[in-house]
Amino acid sequence: MKILILKPSSLGDVIQALPVLRLLKQHFREGEIFWWIDSALAPLLEGDPDLAGLVRFERRRWAHPQNWPEMLGSIRWLRDQKFDLVIDLQCLLRSAVFAWLARQDFLIGLDEAREGARAFYDVVVPRRSFQTHAVDWYLSVLPRLGVPVHPHFEWLPARPEVAGAVQSKWQTAGTRWIALQPGARWDNKRWPVDYFARLVSSLAASHPDTRFAVLGSQEDKSLGEFIAREEPSRCVNLCGATTLPEMVEWIRLSDLLITNDTGPMHVAAALGKPVVALFGPTEPRRTGPYGQLQNVVRIDLPCSPCLKSTCHFEKLNECLRGLSPAAVFERVKKISPSPQPV
Repeated sequence: MKILILKPSSLGDVIQALPVLRLLKQHFREGEIFWWIDSALAPLLEGDPDLAGLVRFERRRWAHPQNWPEMLGSIRWLRDQKFDLVIDLQCLLRSAVFAWLARQDFLIGLDEAREGARAFYDVVVPRRSFQTHAVDWYLSVLPRLGVPVHPHFEWLPARPEVAGAVQSKWQTAGTRWIALQPGARWDNKRWPVDYFARLVSSLAASHPDTRFAVLGSQEDKSLGEFIAREEPSRCVNLCGATTLPEMVEWIRLSDLLITNDTGPMHVAAALGKPVVALFGPTEPRRTGPYGQLQNVVRIDLPCSPCLKSTCHFEKLNECLRGLSPAAVFERVKKISPSPQPV
C-alpha cells in the first residue's frame, strides 16, 4: 500500500491533520505514506517516524513561469509513484489537481465547495455540521477506508535532539515556563499586545518562580519586544529566533500556552499541554484547541464569530478588545494556580 496525503498548509491545519497519518500507519503497518506539504512547513515533518517521505510544494517558487519545469518534474515524480490511495485534506483546486494527477486507484477528499475541488474525487466526505471540529472532519475520511478511529496514538512524537538543542541554546532546565503567542495571521485575531503585557505583569507577581517565553515569527518580533519590556529579566523574546521543531519543543517544555487562535495553539493541544485560547472572530467549535474547548476565553457579541479577516463592528475588534487582562488572568489561575508558600 502506497499512500499520499495532501495537506500543504497552514501550520495549524497540518497539526490537526496528523491524527489521520498516525491511524493510517497503525492500520497499514507495512504501507509507505508520503505527505505533500508547503516547503516552508517541511521541517515540521522531516524525519517523522510514520512517513516514508515528504513531497515539497514550492508555492512561492512555482508562482513564477520560469520555475514551471520544476513543478512539472514534481508532477511526473508523483505519477511515477503509482499511489494506491490519495487523500486530499486541503480541498482546494490546486491540491485537487495535484491529487488527481497523482492517483493510481483511489482519491478521497473533503466536501469543500469553495473551488470545486470535490469534482476531482472518487469519494467526497462531508462535514457533519457547521460546528464539526476540523480534527473530526479530517478523521472522518478513515472509516470510508476501513480504518478505525481511536485516540491511542502519539500526535507529535518527541524529538530529543531538538529538545537538547533548545536546552543548550536557552538554558531552559530548572525553570517553570509559561509560553505566550501574541501574533496571528489575521490582525483581528490578535488580542491587544498591551493586554498581553499587562497579563505578564500580573502573572509575574502571582508566579514568582515562573519565566515567560514569547513565541512568534520574525514579523512578530516587535510584539515580543513590547511584552518583554514589562518584565525584562523574566521574559525571553523568541519571535523569529526558533525553527518550527524548536517552537514545538518550547511548547512541550512549558507548563501553559496563552495564545490567540493560531498554529501554536494547535501544537499545544496536540501535545496535551494546557492552553488558554483567546477567540474573537473565529468559531472555537470548528477550530479551537482540540480537547480543550473549555479553556477558550471569549465574549458574546452579536457579530461574533463573524469568520471574517476584517472587523466591521461599530466598536473595532471589540470581540478581543473587550476581553480584559483581568478576565484572562482569572482563567489562567484556574489552570496554573499560584504556588502556595511553604
